[in-house]
Amino acid sequence: MALWGKLCHNTGMNKLNLTHHFLVAMPAMQDEVFAGALVYVCQHDDNGAIGIVVNRVLDISLQDLFSQLDLTVPNTLAHKPVLFGGPVQPERGVVLHAANSGDWASTLAGNPDLHLTTSRDVLQANSMGQGPSQLLVALGYAGWEPNQLEDELKQNAWLTLPADSRILFEYSAKGRYDAALRLLGVDRAFLSDEAGHA
Repeated sequence: MALWGKLCHNTGMNKLNLTHHFLVAMPAMQDEVFAGALVYVCQHDDNGAIGIVVNRVLDISLQDLFSQLDLTVPNTLAHKPVLFGGPVQPERGVVLHAANSGDWASTLAGNPDLHLTTSRDVLQANSMGQGPSQLLVALGYAGWEPNQLEDELKQNAWLTLPADSRILFEYSAKGRYDAALRLLGVDRAFLSDEAGHA
């Protein structure tokens, strides 16, 4: 299977729009894949939602990934981990990066600050020192059908808050969950099944 490809998602309107928000898994989260997860929502509309789990790492570095793609990895990225982005199409590579960092063949631009690119050209540009300086690379992504995420919110599976790009790019994967909670002044030790939404 090809590692890179196009991710198709139509746009639409939704009363609740969690694009550019974090989803923080609550103790009520029963899905083992998402227990303890922090998800960045790339797009949310009437067709559902797409997000990337940003606090789970795979046993592969960007150096390993670039080597598999016959690309040269920049020294600044070599030892960064590849993330487990979610259970949907885990063989597909996705890159979460700052907007205005280039014009890529397949990009989901659900937010003016951060874009999700699924085409290989963004990594090729990085290998030549021309790609986005801030990026997260993941395999797979998280997807929700229409109203599925809303139903999970009603079940108190997630706490929501506006995303802060500093958490994505200035914290290690391990520290992102607690950093997101600190934005709300919450300590994970005090989380309960009763959630609120910012």
